[in-house]
This record gives sequence, C-alpha cells and structure tokens, in this order.
Amino acid sequence: MKKHRETETFSLSFLDAITCGFGAVILLLVLVKIYEPQTIERSARDLDSLLAKLQEELFEIRGETAILNREMKTVSSDSEGSDSVLASLRGELSKLRGQFSATQDDALFDNDEVGELSEARQKLTEEMQRLLADYRPPEDDTTVGGVPVDSEYIIFVIDTSGSMFQGPWRLVLEKVEEALKVYPRVKGIQVLNDEGKYMFGTFAGRWIPDSPSTRRRIINRLANWNPYSDSSPVEGITEAINTFYEPGKKMSIYVFGDDFPRGSVESVARYIERVNRSDRFGNRLVRIHGVGFPTQLAGGRIRNATQFANLMRTLCERNGGTFVALTSLSSGGVRFEIGTGRFLAVDESTGDTLPN
Repeated sequence: MKKHRETETFSLSFLDAITCGFGAVILLLVLVKIYEPQTIERSARDLDSLLAKLQEELFEIRGETAILNREMKTVSSDSEGSDSVLASLRGELSKLRGQFSATQDDALFDNDEVGELSEARQKLTEEMQRLLADYRPPEDDTTVGGVPVDSEYIIFVIDTSGSMFQGPWRLVLEKVEEALKVYPRVKGIQVLNDEGKYMFGTFAGRWIPDSPSTRRRIINRLANWNPYSDSSPVEGITEAINTFYEPGKKMSIYVFGDDFPRGSVESVARYIERVNRSDRFGNRLVRIHGVGFPTQLAGGRIRNATQFANLMRTLCERNGGTFVALTSLSSGGVRFEIGTGRFLAVDESTGDTLPN
C-alpha cells in the first residue's frame, strides 16, 4: 500500500507542471498576438514620417544647390566681365601713358623753343631793329658764323657695340659734341644706333627740333645709351635715308664706328647707292660722313678695322662725304670742322688738316 501512494503523488505533480507550462506559453502567444499589429503599425508610421522628413530635406538641399549654382554662374560672369573691363582699362592706360610721354617730350622741346625765342626777342633792341630793317641776306649765303655748312638736317648713326661702349665712349661723346658745334643751328636732328634704333623713342620717324637744351639732352642720354648692336652701320644708314629724306632737304649722315665684321664692302656700297639715289646731276640724296675709332687695332683685330675703314671710305667717297680715321683713343689732339661739303679732321697743335 505504501508504494502505490508515492507513485500517484509524483504523477500528479508532473502533470500539474506540464499543464502550467503549456498555459504560460499559450498566454504569451495570446499577449504577443494582441500587441503585434499595434507595434508594426507604429513602426510603419515612424518610417513614413522619417522618409517624408528626409525627402523634405533633400528638396531643400537641391533648392539651395540650384541657388548656389546660379550665384556661382553670376559671379563667374561678373568676374569675366571684370577681367575684360580691366584689360581694356589697362590698354587705355598704356595708350594714355604713351601719349602723355610723347606730349611731355614735345612740350619740353616746345618750351625750349619758346624760351629761346623770348630770350632772342628781348635781346633784339630797337637800334638793332632799325639797322636790320633794310638788310636782305644774299640768297646763296650758306654759311653760319663764317663756317660753310651745306646741311639743314643731320643724323648720327652710332655703333653701340661692346667694343665702342666699353672702350672709347667718352671720346665718342666728345666728337659728337664737336660735330654738333659746327652747326650752330639746324632744322632737325636725329640719333640712331647702327641697328636703326632711335635714341628717343617718342621721336621715332620724325625730326627732333634743334635747340641748346636738345643738344644737351642728346649728349646726356648718349652717355648711358647702349642698345644692341651687330657693328654693321648698314641698317642705321638705310633707316635714316628711307625715313627722313625728302626732296629739297639738305641732309647729312655721320657714321661713328670701329668694326665691320662680316659682309662685302662692295655689295654694301652698291646697296647704299640704290637707297641713296643720285639726281640727274649726279648728286646723292644725302651726304654720308664717317668717323673711325681704332679699338680693333688695339685689340689685334686688324682685319675688322681695315674692313670698316674700307667700307666707310668707299661710302663717303661715293656719297659726297669724308671719312676720318682717328689714330688714338685719347681725348684731344683732333677736332672736326665742316668745309664746303667736307668733314675735316684738324690737328689742334698745328692747325693742319689731316689726310682722309
């Protein structure tokens, strides 16, 4: 009897436990099934709200991007327009500066002319006016201060190569000044280097009015004037004749140099003859004078010095001028004078004319 009672008790407890477990599981399933639709519905609403918010932010970003793109295009267009205006303004400024520089140079020369005329007028007293009232100068008088001068316009063509500029340059200044003094007054002056480069760019292609201040300005500028040069005077002579010759104008070219490193003397002489044509009386359009400096002899380049001397002697002989070859690089000893159509070298110690 005792053993039968224990077996029944164990069996009943086991069944109770199993029953309770199943009941709990069923209760959980019931609870989950009740709240699951609400959770899913709430999650779906949250996702729709988030999506709508993100879409709204996307639209706002796209709108801001479109606005920024339009602003960038506007700024870029304004920048291009500003660059174009700036470039145009720079061009106008450069043009105005060039015109101002030319006007300033013209004004300087014009002021010099006015000043000299005023000074001369003041010096012309009533007595001088009375004495000159009936005076008529002879038509064939070509002298100035007693020195025969046959040119109203003069052009200097100066070799600015290293052998000249770094050598006898002070002597070059001295001889240019001497040549200018021979002409107390001319109608126009020009200065080019052997390449045809103008000393005063604002007067390129036109005459510089003559005055004492003009001559001082030329000498002062010449002291430091050193444009590129290939030591051949052909380009400078050609530029001078082609640009400045006019019928009826008496013009002389003075070539200052030391070297003719290449080319044929005869071919150059014939070329210059074609440029400097002669009239029906055999007279050339302009006179060509030459002054040779012995720098090549001092450097042992005898052939170059001989070539230059032959070239200038030929050009001067065929074009109504005179060639003077200096024998020393020291200042003094030789001065230049203008005879009737001749450019002469005179020994200062004796007064004798040196052979050309």
